Order: sequence, then C-alpha cells, then structure tokens
Amino acid sequence: MKRLTALVATLVATSTSAFAGGIDRSGQDISIIFEQGTYGHLSFGSVSPKLSGIAGGVVNSGDMAPHYGQYAASFKYQMNEKTSLSFIIDQPIGANVSYPLGTGYPLAGTTATIKSTALTLVARHQFSERVSVHAGLRHQSVTGEVAITGGYSLDVEDTSGFGYLIGAAYEIPDIALRASITYNSGIDHTMTGTELGGATSFGLRTPQSVNIDLRSGIAADTLAFASARWVNWSDFDISPPIYTAGSGSLVYYPKDTVSYTLGVGRKFSDSFSGSIAIGYEDASGGLSGNLGPRDGYLSLQLGGQYTVGRVKISGGVRYVELGDVTTRNVGGVFTDSSAVALGLQIGYSF
Repeated sequence: MKRLTALVATLVATSTSAFAGGIDRSGQDISIIFEQGTYGHLSFGSVSPKLSGIAGGVVNSGDMAPHYGQYAASFKYQMNEKTSLSFIIDQPIGANVSYPLGTGYPLAGTTATIKSTALTLVARHQFSERVSVHAGLRHQSVTGEVAITGGYSLDVEDTSGFGYLIGAAYEIPDIALRASITYNSGIDHTMTGTELGGATSFGLRTPQSVNIDLRSGIAADTLAFASARWVNWSDFDISPPIYTAGSGSLVYYPKDTVSYTLGVGRKFSDSFSGSIAIGYEDASGGLSGNLGPRDGYLSLQLGGQYTVGRVKISGGVRYVELGDVTTRNVGGVFTDSSAVALGLQIGYSF
C-alpha cells in the first residue's frame, strides 16, 4: 500500500497541472515530504494545447496556444526518525500566447509569455505515527513580455519575492489513510522593465492558495484518493501603468478557482502500479481575457509506476477539455478547446 501511496503522490508531477485556474502550472505540489526515508526525483512534462476562437462569427484566430514544457526537481533528506527536510524547485505559474499572423483576427501577431521559478524549503516533524506538521519558505522569481498588435509592448525583468507555507497531516498507516492540508501564502513582486520602450514599474501579487489531499486504502492493493485546490485568483492583477490608463488591467480574473481530483490506484504486481483519475474545475462565468481564453475544465488522467530496486519510474497522460468562453473587447468565441499533457518522473531512494 505504501507503493500505491507514492504513485498517487506522483500523479501531479507526471500528468502536470496544465490549464488549471488562472495561469497555474505546478499546483505547488509538496508530496515528496511524505516519501519514506531519503529520496529524490526529477519530473518532466510536455503540454500540447489547442485553443482557437472566432470573432464576428467569421474570422478565425488560429491556434494561439503553443506547446510548452515543464520541469521540477525535489529532494527529501530524512534527518532523524521524526524530522525531515525537503527542497523543491518547480515552475508554479506560466503562460504562452502566440496568435498566428495572416488570419485577419484582431489580435493576429500578438504574443505573450510569463515564466516563473520557485525554490521551496519544507521541514516536516512527526509528533506521532499519526500526526505531523510541515512548514517552509518559498522564493519565487517571475519574468514576462507582451507584444500586442497595434504597437503595445511590455518587457518585465526577472523579479523575485518570498513567501511561506504551513500545513498538517493526519495518518492511519494500517489502512494507508492520510489527510493533509497546506496553506501557501501570496508573494509580492515589484515588476520593473520597459513599457512602450520607456521605464516602468508596478506591483504584482501571485495568489495565496490552499491544497487539501485525502487518500485511503479501500481494498487489498487498492487506494482511493481525492484532492481540492483553492487559489485566490481574484486578487491577481497585472496592471502596467500605460496599458491600464487606456484599457484597464492587462490580465485579471473575476473569481477564485477551486480544482478537484478524484481517482483510484491499484497495485498489479510487486513492481507495477497504475491509477486513473478525473479532474474538474467549475467555470467562473463572464468574459475572459484574450491572453487566456478558457474557463474551467474536465480532465481524465492515467498514471503508472514501475519500480526496479531503488529506482521508481512514473509516467502519466492527461486529456483536458477546456470550458467555452467569449473574450473581452475582441468578442472572440472559443469553443472545443483542449490540451494533452504528458509527464515522466524518475525517483531514487537513497
């Protein structure tokens, strides 16, 4: 059952959190803190979206969401019987936008990227076999650039800020039950760079969030799991001074989001385990921004893990149906949008 628990923990990394609410990419996964002993892993993801819309009922935007990759790495050091220290590097938020040229769509030629890297240090202490707490610090860097048809440009230098996380877990090892909750603080950034060729500066706060995870054995060699993630996207706002003066916020989201996952894992042999899960995020409603034309999702993901000695090789695939939406200002109608995410994780027990 421990192997199944490890497989479930791997699902987020191997299938990725592609196209969760806002510009969420990693889900801020810290599940490595629950691995047995000293352990490390590397994760790689590949996401292929398909998003296109129609303006005025006739002009097609073309696919405006390019393929992108993800990576993450984690290492947990078991300091003693009750205390461990984990180090995590991931890419918590991101965006890739490229409206094709030559389509006649109002935003043809518009491009935008947001990149981030987070370094997280987490300490966990077990008071007993059943009760533990964890807490840590997170350093996050963000950079981005936007070029909008008509001459607008924004290029933001790499900026960084600090945040924290805190949480607790309750476990019953005999039935592989674990319930955990983690709060991730928001992180404040001062964005500096150039806007329309001149110096600019504005504030940005990446959102606070709460992750809740529950898993339990339900039969021999079978584990059920569920999770919920709340993200405070309604407080996320990208407002460069010049753009905001003429058109309002460049990027904002009207509501917070809650993403759910429900699934089951099964051990098929001493070396191989598999899982299946569905994911859901309710649509916020209203108009969407043109740099992220989607709202809510329904997903199906499959995962597998093969163990050879101290090495664990995990893989996953996730198909995501993205919610239909109409964009602000342009009035682009985006329907039948989707994404396919592939992931691979290689872990080693020391």
